[in-house]
Amino acid sequence: MTRWTTDAAVSVALAAGLVAGSLAVARTGEQRALDVLGCALLLATALPLAWRLARPVTVAVASAAACVAYYALLYPGIFAAAPVLLAVYTVVALGRLLEGVVVAVAFDAALYLAVAVPHGAYAVFDGVWWTAGFLAAVIVIGQMVATHRAYLREVELRAAEAERTREEAALRRAGEERLWIAQELHDTLTHTISVINVQAGAATHLLAKGDPAPAGDALAAIRASSQDAMRELRATLGVLRRVDDQGDLGPARLPALVERARRAGLPVTYEVLGEPRPLAAGADLAAYRIVQEALTNVLKHAGTPATSVIAEYGRDTVTLRVTDDGEPVDGRPGHGMGLIGMRERAVTAGGSLAAGPRPGGGFRVETELPLAGPA
Repeated sequence: MTRWTTDAAVSVALAAGLVAGSLAVARTGEQRALDVLGCALLLATALPLAWRLARPVTVAVASAAACVAYYALLYPGIFAAAPVLLAVYTVVALGRLLEGVVVAVAFDAALYLAVAVPHGAYAVFDGVWWTAGFLAAVIVIGQMVATHRAYLREVELRAAEAERTREEAALRRAGEERLWIAQELHDTLTHTISVINVQAGAATHLLAKGDPAPAGDALAAIRASSQDAMRELRATLGVLRRVDDQGDLGPARLPALVERARRAGLPVTYEVLGEPRPLAAGADLAAYRIVQEALTNVLKHAGTPATSVIAEYGRDTVTLRVTDDGEPVDGRPGHGMGLIGMRERAVTAGGSLAAGPRPGGGFRVETELPLAGPA
């Protein structure tokens, strides 16, 4: 059943009740008997309520006009104003307070002028003032309902907005996690494949010369690099299962990282200046990955020049420097995806990164990352 059907049924039932109630009320004073015209006016008062939601002000005006005409003709009954009260309530409850008050005041004023003035005390005491009180009551109730509905709409809008922002935040976190995993895979695989590529080239060269013993060392280095890569990949992919297996990556692993690069044929040294201390949350992994990517770039773009890795601990920060004195093999730009990734890692960890050619030749990568606390 639609809302209009419900309102139509209510209006018909109300019209029937008005007619029956007015017939049952005894006439007093100058009141006239209810006839066909009176019944028609009662129907005209009640039946428009079927459209009270679609045309609330129009229905209220029509119902009030019919009611004033009914009482002006001195038909009996105290029920004829009920449809007007419902119509005024509907106008106010729909958020149109001003229109509802205007209709109510105009209706009561018309009732006073059309009934009380010509016919005296009967209409004043038994009609106009009671009607004014009831109108004030339905206006107050209608305004309370309108306010409550407005509050519910606001709550629904806020809930919808909260749901929308929650979904956006979830999508943003998912996107950040995918980027993080992609960066981890890039750093791990690029470094390992670069080491394997160098070692495989050396092994091929040695085997071609008929010198299998050093080639075996190169193959052993390839095997060790592959095992390290598999361990780091398991740790990285563990984030998909919400498993944090990367707690052992950080400055403490730099010696092993340098040793791996050394096995790949890169003459690299590692030096620690100052007193080693824990890094701030998130900076451990950034330190490891930045040095890893810097060494990878040396292997990929500069061959095997003399390279140094220095970790210098200050009061609040640690500075990591990776420098080499080689000349570019394939041309080493001052920017690229590897350098962009390193810079993003440093900034995300609360630090900074600078990279570029050295004045005397070679290349330098330097990052400054925060420590867990002051010395």
